[in-house]
Amino acid sequence: MANKLEGKKIAILVEEGFEQVELTEPLKALKEEGAEAHIISPNKNNEIKAWNHTDWGDTFKVDKKLNEVQADSYDGLLLPGGVMNPDHLRGNKEAVSFVNKFMESRKPVAAICHGPWTLIETGKVRGRKMTSYPTLQTDLKNAGAEWVDQEVVVDQGLVTSRNPDDIPAFNRKMVEEFAEGKHDR
Repeated sequence: MANKLEGKKIAILVEEGFEQVELTEPLKALKEEGAEAHIISPNKNNEIKAWNHTDWGDTFKVDKKLNEVQADSYDGLLLPGGVMNPDHLRGNKEAVSFVNKFMESRKPVAAICHGPWTLIETGKVRGRKMTSYPTLQTDLKNAGAEWVDQEVVVDQGLVTSRNPDDIPAFNRKMVEEFAEGKHDR
């Protein structure tokens, strides 16, 4: 059954240093299922550079600047990891506000690896079951989340995974949750 996401519009929020495969593989999965996906960044450039495991990766076109978009225009949010990317995003009030709007409206959010760092800043992870790159577990626990070591965790539309090895499971659950839409809590 193809095109599970036909008519869905997905925001992908990134800054310099996002993990390349954590954007490219989920983006491919979203497009294969018919979603319209936009790479969004608070970065002032029209292009943004990825991190590819241990060095700089490819450059990607930014579809929309963060200050040009509204969370209300999107059905779901993808937060790729990489260490630099979420560290920059969580320090950006506009980016945190954008992410917070998805959490408040109960729209599905998918975050992989270090991506949950940005979610912590929203104050909306308390009581949520989540996973992440292992070094974030203390941060998530301190923010009130229940951290578990599993390849993918789903909690009422919030999809989290640990690292690039988990991408196949992450993509399946991300597509499923984005297709379902808003979740009541």
